[in-house]
Order: sequence, then structure tokens, then C-alpha cells
Amino acid sequence: MRENWRSKLSVLAGASALAFSAVTATPALADDAPVSPQEVQMPADVKIVEGGATDPGAAVLFPADQEDQEDQAGPVGSVDPAGPVGTPVPGGQAEAVGAAKASPSSSTCLGSTAAYGVSGCFQHNGDIVWAGDTKKDGMSAAVGVYTDYGRAEEVCVNRLGADTWATCNKDYREGGDVRLRVLRYDGDTGKFYQPETWSGWIPVDGKY
Repeated sequence: MRENWRSKLSVLAGASALAFSAVTATPALADDAPVSPQEVQMPADVKIVEGGATDPGAAVLFPADQEDQEDQAGPVGSVDPAGPVGTPVPGGQAEAVGAAKASPSSSTCLGSTAAYGVSGCFQHNGDIVWAGDTKKDGMSAAVGVYTDYGRAEEVCVNRLGADTWATCNKDYREGGDVRLRVLRYDGDTGKFYQPETWSGWIPVDGKY
């Protein structure tokens, strides 16, 4: 009878130790490498927009200056040259990549969202989507954009490499809201992968 009691006590002690170790184990961080990236099914007709850095030779503006420039010269095209650095960029590939390493301004870029290897936000003045690649893993950062008024999903992809930011200049309905979905993109296969994270709804005009 005593042996039976000791056996039960031993089993209970072992179970308690296992439960304690599970509770005290270090939780996986959002930026930890995933054990096995899982493919995300996207609509076959999803529009992929390749983000760009500042064009070589172009002036790099603070985000607040973007609207002033567009008022004078009109839209700058599908890729926004504006960035948060107030210095001109000489010509050359290295300088262009250097400009891409500038990060968006937290005062104008809203809905900051991050998952493994990617960060994204929405710059309300100019309707600019920022996609930051934070890991050197052979994949690109991707920021999907959804609207609350039925516009088809689009994805801004940063192919500039690790530790860079790319921008996609869009035009969303004033008074509408957008939502960001950040995840990884494999340019060789054209497939998207988790981990992924969603932002909350972001007002296009920046007025919550």
C-alpha cells in the first residue's frame, strides 16, 4: 500500500515539474525565426507592387514635405521618392540603397505593424505604404493593404534587401480606412509565408 502511494506521489511530482517548466519557458518572440514557414494562400489575381527607394540623384524629403512637392509638380508616379532624410542623394546604386535604409517618420506613418522579418506602416500624407525588411533570410518583406470600401487587395513588396525600407505610393479614398497585413514573400516562387500580423484600421486622412 505504501509503495502504491509513493508511486502515485512520484507521478504527481513529475507532472507538476513538467507543467512548471512549460509555464516558465521563454515565450517565442515575434522576431524569432519560424521553425518552418507556412505558405499563405493569396488570391491568384492579387496585385503585387514592387516598392522602391529614392531615385539616384533625387532629393530626399521629409514626409511632411511630400504634399507640398505634389501640389507643385503633381504625383511622382507609382513609387514615392520621399523619405525621412532631409539631404540630397548623389547618383549611384550604393547611395540609393543607403537611402532605402532610412526609416519612416513615426509622426506621419501610422499603424506600425511587425512580424518576423518585416515591418510596415501607412503614411497618411501622400498615401504611402512603407515596407521594411528586417531579416537576411532570402525572402522579401511584404505589406498587404485592405480597404473598408471594397478595393482589391494590393501588396507592397520590398526587394531591396535586409535592413532597408521600400515605399509604394498609392491613392486611397479620403474618408476611408485601410488595414495592413505584414508577411514574407519569396520572389522565386511568387508565394507568401507566415508568420504574419495585421494592423487595426487606419484612417486614410490620419484623423482617428
